[in-house]
Amino acid sequence: MPINAPWNYPTLMCTPPGGGGGVCPTETLLPLEAEAYAVTQEGEIWRVTVKHSGEVVYAGPGPVVQVESPAPF
Repeated sequence: MPINAPWNYPTLMCTPPGGGGGVCPTETLLPLEAEAYAVTQEGEIWRVTVKHSGEVVYAGPGPVVQVESPAPF
């Protein structure tokens, strides 16, 4: 069965491990392409916001890294 739509490689937001003493970073799937988000740091707080709306999708400890998922969804 042919696929008619292009692959969608979502953006992953990688943040420090959550509570509970984890060692692996937390990966959160974001619905827009990586270029649609701004990552800023103010002291110890990192923020990820949607550029066109200003919506804050993350505010907390860093570092925060955005990557394109290697797997299409």
